Amino acid sequence: MNSANAPMQLIWLRSDLRLHDNTALSAAAARGPCVAVYLLSPQQWQAHDDAACKVDFWLRNLPPLSGALSELNIPLLIRNAPRWDDAPTVLLDLCQQLKIDAVHVNDEYGIHESRRDAAVREVLKTHGIGFHSYLDQLLFAPGTVLTKSGSYFQVFSQFRKVCYERLHRSLPNLVSTPMAQAPLGIDNDDIPSSVDGFVTPTQNLRDLWPAGEAEAQRRLDSFADAQIDYYKNERDFPAKPGTSQLSTYLAAGVISPRQCLHAALQSNQGEFESGKVGAVTWINELLWREFYKHILVGYPRVSRHRAFRPETEALAWRHAPEELAAWQQARTGLPIIDAAMRQLLETGWMHNRLRMVVAMFLTKNLLIDWREGERFFMRHLIDGDLAANNGGWQWSSSTGTDSAPYFRIFNPLSQSEKFDPEGIFIKHWLPELAALNKKDVHNPANLGGLFGVADYPSPIVNLSTSRTRALAAFKNLPSRHADAGGDRE
Repeated sequence: MNSANAPMQLIWLRSDLRLHDNTALSAAAARGPCVAVYLLSPQQWQAHDDAACKVDFWLRNLPPLSGALSELNIPLLIRNAPRWDDAPTVLLDLCQQLKIDAVHVNDEYGIHESRRDAAVREVLKTHGIGFHSYLDQLLFAPGTVLTKSGSYFQVFSQFRKVCYERLHRSLPNLVSTPMAQAPLGIDNDDIPSSVDGFVTPTQNLRDLWPAGEAEAQRRLDSFADAQIDYYKNERDFPAKPGTSQLSTYLAAGVISPRQCLHAALQSNQGEFESGKVGAVTWINELLWREFYKHILVGYPRVSRHRAFRPETEALAWRHAPEELAAWQQARTGLPIIDAAMRQLLETGWMHNRLRMVVAMFLTKNLLIDWREGERFFMRHLIDGDLAANNGGWQWSSSTGTDSAPYFRIFNPLSQSEKFDPEGIFIKHWLPELAALNKKDVHNPANLGGLFGVADYPSPIVNLSTSRTRALAAFKNLPSRHADAGGDRE
């Protein structure tokens, strides 16, 4: 197809920064000579609370991607579209300049993303330019995994069951990588190392998250070859390397969920529900990611800062700016909370078990609106993803789908003793507590400010009375529904 006479195609890259298993790229290249474009949209990213370290990660992934595309003679162009409202005009100008026949994209999910793509499609259509979108970021298109009555699932375990049935019938195949095309005589654009409004993160943080498909594939291979066997037993212990460390690469599309699924199945002799419990548990986590994206489409209110369970909109959240600041700045006086928050602030990432613990502490013990935590996480997470972040926060605060029953409130001290029994994680992130023994390190307040912890704050809240306060707040809601099944725990 890649002849000089074939019509020119444009692949608009977004959260799919990879060469391999890229549906839109493969489809575009199959139709004719192909050019790639990436839009810089700093004002939009700021409006969406995208973290500086996440934007930096996107930018760092563009040079290796540009190099890989260059080997196929596919130029990568960079254009400025400060807000997504600018995208239709910017893309139309580029299409007219290069005489593009059609634009190809991989679907993204969320209200603003859908509106942006609809606007681009409409403008291009009026000028006779095609717009093709593809399923790529998910295993199943939203709207294709539904209840018998035709609605979106609200309970994960039921959603997962249907996904398993579908996967047994038909496994999503990996997409072929394009062949090299004839040179087009179009130069690659220079890729900026930073954009206005986003502070460059520390080198230490960058070193934790090397860019590029090769690194993503290395992590996946390493995990699937060995660590996946221990995943079920070790994933809840933050001091252990028990997780795949792939969420950052999945969020930016440097690796695909199909690649992850195939690697997990390969490590488990092709089994979904039997064989290695580690592989099955990890596939379930891929399906949680899927579930929350489907929720984003099926229940758009969660994109609009609304609770999934409407009755919880009436919760009497506390306005407590000093306590919120203490939580944000890792000085709550509860070591597991503060250690987790320091991990977030310094690495752009937080262990999943601790995401639930700190979220429940903020929303239950401090009774502060989950939206405050959701926003703070998005502003700091290198793997920040609207669907997963919103889903996790609403699960923890008992306002969401399949959420923890309102009366389940993690006790940070018991969580700490259970999942960091030696205090290794706490001491790593809170070196001021390094001298404490493994019993005292979880709750230095018991020592009454004795030597070694004088510079560590006292707890900002009483766990027992604050739990009682949270239970009362939930019980006073106008209409409460029974627990829909909290199988996330």
